[in-house]
Amino acid sequence: MEKTIKILAINPGSTSTKVGVFENEKEIFSANITHDAEKLKEFKEVQDQLDYRSKVVEEELVNAGIDLNTIDVFVGRGGGLVPIEGGVYKVTERLLQDARIGTSGQHPAQLASQICARFVEKYKGEAFVVNPPDTDEFHDLARVTGLKGLYRESRIHALNQKEIALRYCKEKNLSYDDINLIICHLGGGISVTAHHKGKMIDSNDIINGEGSMTPTRVGALPTVKLLKLCFSGKYTEKELYTKLTKNGGLIDHLGTSDAREVEKRISEGDKYAKLVYDAMIYQIGKEVGSMAVVLKGKVDGIILTGGMSHSDYIVSTLKEYVSWIGPITVMAGEFEMEALAAGALRVMRGGEEAKEYTGIPVWQGFDF
Repeated sequence: MEKTIKILAINPGSTSTKVGVFENEKEIFSANITHDAEKLKEFKEVQDQLDYRSKVVEEELVNAGIDLNTIDVFVGRGGGLVPIEGGVYKVTERLLQDARIGTSGQHPAQLASQICARFVEKYKGEAFVVNPPDTDEFHDLARVTGLKGLYRESRIHALNQKEIALRYCKEKNLSYDDINLIICHLGGGISVTAHHKGKMIDSNDIINGEGSMTPTRVGALPTVKLLKLCFSGKYTEKELYTKLTKNGGLIDHLGTSDAREVEKRISEGDKYAKLVYDAMIYQIGKEVGSMAVVLKGKVDGIILTGGMSHSDYIVSTLKEYVSWIGPITVMAGEFEMEALAAGALRVMRGGEEAKEYTGIPVWQGFDF
C-alpha cells in the first residue's frame, strides 16, 4: 500500500490564518483562526506578527489533538518573494531571507514559509511553498505599456488558478502543458487569466488596478479622469488607495460587497443595482474576450471559479457573452488549502520536482 503522507497547510490572511491537516488528499482537520483586530494593531509591520501567529497556530492544532510530530510536510502559501515561475518550492534559507523582508511588499502570506520553517525545526519534516502570489509567467508582450519604463506585473490568484487548471485537466484526462485555458477567478478580487500550455502568460493585475470592477475594487478606470481625481484635493493618497482597492466596485455603487444581497435587490426591482451588477459581468466578459485574443482564438476551455461562480445569475449572464469562445466549465469556490496539500503531495510522491528558490526574478526588464 502507498504510504500515507500527513500534511499541514498554512495560509495566513490579513485578519485570519487558515490551517488544514491532510492525510494524502483527504482533509481531516481544518480551522480558520480569526485574529483580534486590536491585537494586530500592536504590530508595526506584518513581519512583527510572526511570533504571535506561529504561537496561535500551534496552540490551535495542539488543542485540536493534532500531534505535530506526526506531520511529514509543512506547506505554506508563500509570499514576499521576487517574481518566480509557478511550482512547488523548497523552503530554504535563501527563500526565508526574502520572505522576512517582504521583497514584493508586506503581506501576511510572507509569514507562511517562516511558520513552516519554525515547525520543521521543532518537529522535523519537509517544508514547501506552492504557487505563491509572486508567481510570474507573463510573456514579454504582456508586460509592455504605453509608457516606457512602466511595465505590467503579474498579480493573479495564482494558487487557485493553477489548482483549478490541474483539476480540470485531471477530470478531462488532459495534459496542462498541451492545452489553452481561460480561467476566471470570481471573488472579492477578479482575475481572468490566459493559460497557454502550462503557463499563465497574461492576466489583469488584481492589485494595481486592471480588469473588471469587483465587489470591492474599481478595476480599470479612464486614466486622465483618475489623474484629475488624484489632484482634486478630495482625497489623501491613502484615502484614494483604500477607495480604489477596498471600497470600490459594488461597495462604492451599492454599499455592499455581498453578491447575494445585490441579487436580492435586483429581484425586488432595484434598477440601479441591476445596471451596476450587469456592468460588472459585462466587464468580466470583455476580459475573457481579451484573453481569447492573447491565445489567438485557440481556447480549449473557459473555467469559472471562486465564490461568485456559485451564482446562477452571474454564470448564465456571462455565458451569453463568452460561450461562443469555448466550452464553459463551472468549478465554484476556491481550493487554496487543497492546492497547498496537493502541491506538497505531488513532490513527496515524485510526480513533481521541488524547485530551488534563487532570489533572482524571472524578469528583470528588457535589455535594450
